[in-house]
Amino acid sequence: MAYLRYSPDIERPEPDEQKTIDGIIAGMTAQAGTVEAREHHAVRASHAKSTACVIGEMKVPDDLPMELAQGLFARGGTYPVAVRFAQGPGETLGDRVSTHRGMSIKVFGAEGERLPGHDAPTQDFVLATGATFPSGTAKGFLRDGTVIGGSAGLPEGAKSAVSSLARNLNRALNAVGTSSALAEFLGHPYDHPICNAYFSQAPLRWGDYVAKVAAFPSSVHQDRLKPWRLNPHQDEDGFRTATVAFFRAYDAVFELRAQLWADAKTQPIEDASVEWPSADSQYRTIATITLPRQDAYGDDRVRYFDEVMTFRPAHSLAAHRPLGSVMRGRLQVYRALSDIRHRANGIAPADTASIEEIPA
Repeated sequence: MAYLRYSPDIERPEPDEQKTIDGIIAGMTAQAGTVEAREHHAVRASHAKSTACVIGEMKVPDDLPMELAQGLFARGGTYPVAVRFAQGPGETLGDRVSTHRGMSIKVFGAEGERLPGHDAPTQDFVLATGATFPSGTAKGFLRDGTVIGGSAGLPEGAKSAVSSLARNLNRALNAVGTSSALAEFLGHPYDHPICNAYFSQAPLRWGDYVAKVAAFPSSVHQDRLKPWRLNPHQDEDGFRTATVAFFRAYDAVFELRAQLWADAKTQPIEDASVEWPSADSQYRTIATITLPRQDAYGDDRVRYFDEVMTFRPAHSLAAHRPLGSVMRGRLQVYRALSDIRHRANGIAPADTASIEEIPA
Protein backbone atom coordinates (compact mmCIF):
# COMPACT_ATOMS: atom_id res chain seq x y z
CA MET A 1 0.00 0.00 0.00
CA ALA A 2 1.24 3.52 -0.82
CA TYR A 3 1.19 5.91 2.12
CA LEU A 4 1.23 9.70 1.86
CA ARG A 5 4.37 11.56 2.89
CA TYR A 6 4.63 14.28 5.46
CA SER A 7 5.42 17.83 4.34
CA PRO A 8 4.90 21.13 6.21
CA ASP A 9 2.23 22.29 3.77
CA ILE A 10 -0.25 19.52 4.67
CA GLU A 11 -1.46 21.74 7.54
CA ARG A 12 -3.83 24.59 6.65
CA PRO A 13 -4.33 26.90 9.66
CA GLU A 14 -7.23 29.35 9.45
CA PRO A 15 -6.21 33.04 9.41
CA ASP A 16 -7.78 33.76 12.82
CA GLU A 17 -6.67 30.54 14.49
CA GLN A 18 -4.62 32.25 17.20
CA LYS A 19 -7.68 34.26 18.27
CA THR A 20 -9.60 30.99 18.56
CA ILE A 21 -6.87 29.38 20.66
CA ASP A 22 -6.74 32.42 22.93
CA GLY A 23 -10.51 32.06 23.38
CA ILE A 24 -10.13 28.39 24.35
CA ILE A 25 -7.50 29.26 26.95
CA ALA A 26 -9.66 32.06 28.38
CA GLY A 27 -12.76 29.86 28.56
CA MET A 28 -11.01 26.88 30.12
CA THR A 29 -9.23 29.15 32.59
CA ALA A 30 -12.59 30.50 33.74
CA GLN A 31 -13.96 26.95 34.02
CA ALA A 32 -10.93 25.90 36.07
CA GLY A 33 -11.44 28.88 38.36
CA THR A 34 -15.03 27.85 39.04
CA VAL A 35 -13.92 24.32 39.91
CA GLU A 36 -11.04 25.55 42.07
CA ALA A 37 -13.39 27.75 44.10
CA ARG A 38 -15.64 24.77 44.77
CA GLU A 39 -12.91 22.19 45.43
CA HIS A 40 -10.52 24.61 47.19
CA HIS A 41 -7.73 23.24 45.00
CA ALA A 42 -6.75 23.68 41.37
CA VAL A 43 -7.14 20.47 39.32
CA ARG A 44 -6.53 19.62 35.67
CA ALA A 45 -8.97 21.37 33.33
CA SER A 46 -9.64 17.95 31.78
CA HIS A 47 -9.02 14.42 33.08
CA ALA A 48 -8.81 15.72 36.64
CA LYS A 49 -9.69 12.50 38.49
CA SER A 50 -6.99 9.87 38.20
CA THR A 51 -7.92 6.19 38.13
CA ALA A 52 -4.44 4.65 38.22
CA CYS A 53 -0.85 5.96 38.17
CA VAL A 54 1.51 3.22 37.05
CA ILE A 55 4.93 2.55 35.56
CA GLY A 56 6.13 -0.14 33.18
CA GLU A 57 7.97 -0.57 29.90
CA MET A 58 7.40 -0.19 26.18
CA LYS A 59 9.09 -2.67 23.84
CA VAL A 60 9.62 -1.75 20.18
CA PRO A 61 10.37 -4.75 17.92
CA ASP A 62 13.45 -4.88 15.69
CA ASP A 63 11.59 -5.77 12.50
CA LEU A 64 9.00 -3.03 11.93
CA PRO A 65 8.35 -2.23 8.24
CA MET A 66 10.10 0.90 6.99
CA GLU A 67 6.96 3.05 6.99
CA LEU A 68 6.32 2.23 10.68
CA ALA A 69 9.98 2.31 11.78
CA GLN A 70 10.05 6.09 12.11
CA GLY A 71 11.17 8.53 14.80
CA LEU A 72 11.22 6.91 18.23
CA PHE A 73 10.30 3.60 16.57
CA ALA A 74 13.10 3.61 13.99
CA ARG A 75 14.92 0.81 15.83
CA GLY A 76 14.03 -1.84 18.35
CA GLY A 77 14.46 -1.22 22.06
CA THR A 78 12.85 -1.16 25.49
CA TYR A 79 11.83 2.11 27.15
CA PRO A 80 10.52 2.87 30.65
CA VAL A 81 7.04 4.42 30.66
CA ALA A 82 4.77 6.20 33.12
CA VAL A 83 1.02 5.94 32.46
CA ARG A 84 -1.86 7.88 34.01
CA PHE A 85 -5.43 6.63 33.55
CA ALA A 86 -8.14 9.21 34.33
CA GLN A 87 -11.80 10.11 33.97
CA GLY A 88 -12.66 12.86 31.49
CA PRO A 89 -14.17 15.83 33.36
CA GLY A 90 -12.08 18.74 34.56
CA GLU A 91 -13.35 18.24 38.12
CA THR A 92 -13.35 15.37 40.61
CA LEU A 93 -16.91 14.11 40.19
CA GLY A 94 -18.38 10.85 41.45
CA ASP A 95 -18.38 7.99 38.99
CA ARG A 96 -22.09 8.34 38.25
CA VAL A 97 -20.79 10.90 35.73
CA SER A 98 -19.06 8.45 33.39
CA THR A 99 -17.77 10.39 30.38
CA HIS A 100 -14.80 9.83 28.05
CA ARG A 101 -11.53 8.63 29.63
CA GLY A 102 -7.85 9.32 29.21
CA MET A 103 -4.62 7.34 29.06
CA SER A 104 -1.51 9.52 29.10
CA ILE A 105 1.80 7.83 28.32
CA LYS A 106 5.25 9.27 28.98
CA VAL A 107 8.07 7.37 27.28
CA PHE A 108 11.54 7.90 28.76
CA GLY A 109 14.81 7.74 26.85
CA ALA A 110 13.39 9.29 23.66
CA GLU A 111 16.49 10.70 21.99
CA GLY A 112 16.45 13.00 18.98
CA GLU A 113 15.43 16.48 17.93
CA ARG A 114 12.62 17.74 20.14
CA LEU A 115 9.95 20.41 19.74
CA PRO A 116 10.94 23.91 20.92
CA GLY A 117 10.58 24.32 24.68
CA HIS A 118 10.79 20.59 25.40
CA ASP A 119 14.12 19.76 27.01
CA ALA A 120 13.62 16.30 28.52
CA PRO A 121 14.36 13.08 26.57
CA THR A 122 10.71 12.01 26.64
CA GLN A 123 7.81 11.43 24.25
CA ASP A 124 4.23 11.88 25.48
CA PHE A 125 1.18 10.27 23.90
CA VAL A 126 -2.03 11.81 25.26
CA LEU A 127 -4.87 9.43 24.36
CA ALA A 128 -8.60 9.22 25.06
CA THR A 129 -11.50 6.85 24.47
CA GLY A 130 -13.22 7.41 21.15
CA ALA A 131 -11.45 7.28 17.79
CA THR A 132 -12.35 10.91 17.02
CA PHE A 133 -12.51 14.27 18.78
CA PRO A 134 -16.17 15.35 18.34
CA SER A 135 -15.41 19.09 18.13
CA GLY A 136 -13.27 18.47 15.05
CA THR A 137 -11.36 21.75 14.90
CA ALA A 138 -10.08 24.48 17.21
CA LYS A 139 -13.21 26.53 16.43
CA GLY A 140 -15.38 23.57 17.32
CA PHE A 141 -13.33 23.10 20.48
CA LEU A 142 -14.03 26.73 21.44
CA ARG A 143 -17.76 26.33 20.71
CA ASP A 144 -18.18 23.09 22.65
CA GLY A 145 -15.81 24.16 25.41
CA THR A 146 -17.95 27.25 26.00
CA VAL A 147 -20.98 25.02 26.63
CA ILE A 148 -19.04 22.64 28.90
CA GLY A 149 -17.41 25.53 30.74
CA GLY A 150 -20.79 27.13 31.34
CA SER A 151 -21.96 23.95 33.04
CA ALA A 152 -19.06 23.86 35.51
CA GLY A 153 -21.14 25.50 38.23
CA LEU A 154 -24.09 23.10 37.89
CA PRO A 155 -24.73 20.50 40.61
CA GLU A 156 -23.32 17.02 40.11
CA GLY A 157 -26.80 15.56 39.76
CA ALA A 158 -27.41 17.59 36.60
CA LYS A 159 -24.15 16.39 35.09
CA SER A 160 -25.04 12.81 35.97
CA ALA A 161 -28.39 13.23 34.19
CA VAL A 162 -26.71 14.53 31.01
CA SER A 163 -24.19 11.68 31.11
CA SER A 164 -26.98 9.14 31.55
CA LEU A 165 -29.00 10.61 28.69
CA ALA A 166 -25.98 10.49 26.35
CA ARG A 167 -25.15 6.92 27.40
CA ASN A 168 -28.71 5.73 26.76
CA LEU A 169 -28.77 7.50 23.40
CA ASN A 170 -25.62 5.73 22.28
CA ARG A 171 -26.95 2.40 23.53
CA ALA A 172 -30.03 2.90 21.35
CA LEU A 173 -27.88 3.90 18.36
CA ASN A 174 -25.64 0.86 18.86
CA ALA A 175 -28.70 -1.36 18.70
CA VAL A 176 -29.32 -0.21 15.11
CA GLY A 177 -25.67 -0.43 14.08
CA THR A 178 -24.50 3.16 14.49
CA SER A 179 -23.16 5.47 17.22
CA SER A 180 -22.52 9.09 18.16
CA ALA A 181 -19.01 10.29 19.04
CA LEU A 182 -20.50 13.16 21.06
CA ALA A 183 -22.78 10.81 23.01
CA GLU A 184 -19.76 8.58 23.72
CA PHE A 185 -17.80 11.63 24.84
CA LEU A 186 -20.49 12.73 27.30
CA GLY A 187 -21.79 9.32 28.37
CA HIS A 188 -19.23 6.53 28.33
CA PRO A 189 -20.46 3.04 29.38
CA TYR A 190 -19.82 1.86 32.93
CA ASP A 191 -17.14 -0.56 31.73
CA HIS A 192 -13.67 -1.21 33.15
CA PRO A 193 -11.01 1.40 32.24
CA ILE A 194 -8.34 -1.26 31.64
CA CYS A 195 -10.33 -2.95 28.85
CA ASN A 196 -10.84 0.28 26.88
CA ALA A 197 -8.91 1.28 23.76
CA TYR A 198 -7.44 4.81 23.79
CA PHE A 199 -6.78 7.02 20.73
CA SER A 200 -4.78 10.12 19.78
CA GLN A 201 -7.95 11.14 17.86
CA ALA A 202 -5.95 13.69 15.83
CA PRO A 203 -2.87 12.99 13.68
CA LEU A 204 0.81 13.48 14.32
CA ARG A 205 3.89 13.38 12.18
CA TRP A 206 5.35 9.89 11.82
CA GLY A 207 8.83 10.71 10.58
CA ASP A 208 8.51 10.72 6.78
CA TYR A 209 4.82 9.86 7.12
CA VAL A 210 1.71 10.84 9.16
CA ALA A 211 -0.31 8.69 11.57
CA LYS A 212 -2.89 8.46 14.28
CA VAL A 213 -1.89 6.41 17.33
CA ALA A 214 -3.91 4.19 19.67
CA ALA A 215 -3.40 1.77 22.57
CA PHE A 216 -5.43 -1.45 22.52
CA PRO A 217 -5.78 -3.81 25.53
CA SER A 218 -3.97 -7.07 24.83
CA SER A 219 -4.08 -9.65 27.61
CA VAL A 220 -6.42 -12.45 28.56
CA HIS A 221 -7.01 -10.82 31.97
CA GLN A 222 -8.15 -7.57 30.34
CA ASP A 223 -10.33 -9.48 27.90
CA ARG A 224 -12.09 -11.14 30.83
CA LEU A 225 -13.09 -7.69 32.11
CA LYS A 226 -15.40 -6.96 29.18
CA PRO A 227 -18.59 -8.12 30.93
CA TRP A 228 -17.71 -6.01 34.02
CA ARG A 229 -20.00 -3.08 34.81
CA LEU A 230 -19.78 -0.55 37.62
CA ASN A 231 -22.70 0.03 39.94
CA PRO A 232 -22.07 3.76 40.56
CA HIS A 233 -24.42 3.81 43.54
CA GLN A 234 -22.15 1.43 45.48
CA ASP A 235 -18.86 3.31 45.10
CA GLU A 236 -18.37 6.92 43.98
CA ASP A 237 -14.78 5.99 43.10
CA GLY A 238 -15.65 2.61 41.66
CA PHE A 239 -13.53 2.87 38.51
CA ARG A 240 -10.46 3.57 40.63
CA THR A 241 -11.31 0.81 43.10
CA ALA A 242 -11.65 -1.73 40.29
CA THR A 243 -8.48 -0.61 38.49
CA VAL A 244 -6.36 -0.66 41.63
CA ALA A 245 -7.68 -4.15 42.40
CA PHE A 246 -6.78 -5.29 38.88
CA PHE A 247 -3.19 -4.04 39.16
CA ARG A 248 -2.88 -5.71 42.54
CA ALA A 249 -3.53 -9.08 40.86
CA TYR A 250 -2.47 -8.84 37.21
CA ASP A 251 -0.23 -7.20 34.63
CA ALA A 252 -1.90 -5.00 32.01
CA VAL A 253 -0.70 -5.15 28.41
CA PHE A 254 -1.50 -2.69 25.62
CA GLU A 255 -0.49 -2.84 21.98
CA LEU A 256 0.49 0.60 20.74
CA ARG A 257 -0.61 0.86 17.11
CA ALA A 258 -0.27 3.42 14.31
CA GLN A 259 -2.74 4.10 11.49
CA LEU A 260 -0.82 5.66 8.60
CA TRP A 261 -2.20 8.44 6.39
CA ALA A 262 -3.12 7.05 2.97
CA ASP A 263 -5.89 9.23 1.46
CA ALA A 264 -6.05 13.02 1.84
CA LYS A 265 -9.78 13.11 1.04
CA THR A 266 -11.08 10.45 3.40
CA GLN A 267 -8.43 11.00 6.10
CA PRO A 268 -8.34 14.78 6.72
CA ILE A 269 -5.53 16.37 8.71
CA GLU A 270 -7.48 19.42 9.90
CA ASP A 271 -10.77 17.82 11.03
CA ALA A 272 -10.33 15.45 13.99
CA SER A 273 -14.06 14.59 14.02
CA VAL A 274 -13.59 12.36 10.95
CA GLU A 275 -12.63 8.77 11.67
CA TRP A 276 -9.99 7.53 9.24
CA PRO A 277 -11.53 4.54 7.41
CA SER A 278 -9.87 1.22 8.10
CA ALA A 279 -10.41 0.40 4.42
CA ASP A 280 -7.77 3.04 3.61
CA SER A 281 -5.32 1.92 6.31
CA GLN A 282 -5.56 -0.11 9.49
CA TYR A 283 -4.02 0.28 12.93
CA ARG A 284 -0.79 -1.75 12.96
CA THR A 285 1.24 -2.69 16.04
CA ILE A 286 4.40 -0.66 16.64
CA ALA A 287 5.15 -1.52 20.29
CA THR A 288 3.92 -3.42 23.34
CA ILE A 289 3.38 -1.62 26.65
CA THR A 290 3.50 -3.85 29.74
CA LEU A 291 2.34 -2.45 33.09
CA PRO A 292 3.21 -5.03 35.77
CA ARG A 293 1.37 -5.73 38.99
CA GLN A 294 1.89 -2.85 41.41
CA ASP A 295 0.24 -0.46 43.82
CA ALA A 296 -1.57 1.70 41.25
CA TYR A 297 -2.59 4.39 43.73
CA GLY A 298 0.17 4.81 46.28
CA ASP A 299 0.02 8.18 48.05
CA ASP A 300 3.45 9.55 47.10
CA ARG A 301 3.23 8.42 43.49
CA VAL A 302 -0.32 9.73 43.00
CA ARG A 303 0.65 13.06 44.50
CA TYR A 304 3.55 13.29 42.04
CA PHE A 305 1.46 12.22 39.01
CA ASP A 306 -1.52 14.44 39.85
CA GLU A 307 0.14 17.52 41.30
CA VAL A 308 3.62 17.77 39.81
CA MET A 309 3.91 15.72 36.63
CA THR A 310 2.70 17.02 33.28
CA PHE A 311 1.60 15.15 30.15
CA ARG A 312 1.40 17.29 27.01
CA PRO A 313 1.30 16.80 23.22
CA ALA A 314 4.13 19.37 23.16
CA HIS A 315 6.42 16.90 24.98
CA SER A 316 7.41 15.39 21.68
CA LEU A 317 10.17 14.58 19.28
CA ALA A 318 10.08 16.67 16.12
CA ALA A 319 9.51 13.40 14.25
CA HIS A 320 6.14 13.02 16.05
CA ARG A 321 4.94 16.65 16.07
CA PRO A 322 1.17 16.90 16.57
CA LEU A 323 -0.70 18.02 13.45
CA GLY A 324 -3.99 19.69 12.60
CA SER A 325 -6.23 22.34 14.09
CA VAL A 326 -7.07 20.60 17.36
CA MET A 327 -3.46 19.60 18.00
CA ARG A 328 -2.13 23.10 17.29
CA GLY A 329 -4.59 24.32 19.89
CA ARG A 330 -3.51 21.67 22.38
CA LEU A 331 0.14 22.64 22.00
CA GLN A 332 -0.70 26.00 23.60
CA VAL A 333 -3.74 25.16 25.75
CA TYR A 334 -2.11 22.36 27.76
CA ARG A 335 0.87 24.50 28.66
CA ALA A 336 -1.17 27.56 29.63
CA LEU A 337 -3.61 25.63 31.83
CA SER A 338 -0.83 23.58 33.44
CA ASP A 339 1.06 26.75 34.34
CA ILE A 340 -2.07 28.28 35.88
CA ARG A 341 -2.83 25.13 37.90
CA HIS A 342 0.68 24.74 39.27
CA ARG A 343 0.91 28.42 40.12
CA ALA A 344 -2.43 28.32 41.98
CA ASN A 345 -1.26 25.32 44.03
CA GLY A 346 2.21 26.73 44.67
CA ILE A 347 3.89 23.76 43.00
CA ALA A 348 6.73 23.82 40.49
CA PRO A 349 5.76 21.68 37.47
CA ALA A 350 8.18 18.92 36.49
CA ASP A 351 9.17 18.08 32.93
CA THR A 352 10.06 14.63 34.30
CA ALA A 353 13.17 13.40 32.51
CA SER A 354 13.72 9.98 34.08
CA ILE A 355 11.63 7.17 35.53
CA GLU A 356 13.83 7.40 38.66
CA GLU A 357 12.25 10.78 39.48
CA ILE A 358 8.88 9.09 40.10
CA PRO A 359 8.27 7.94 43.69
CA ALA A 360 8.35 4.16 44.13
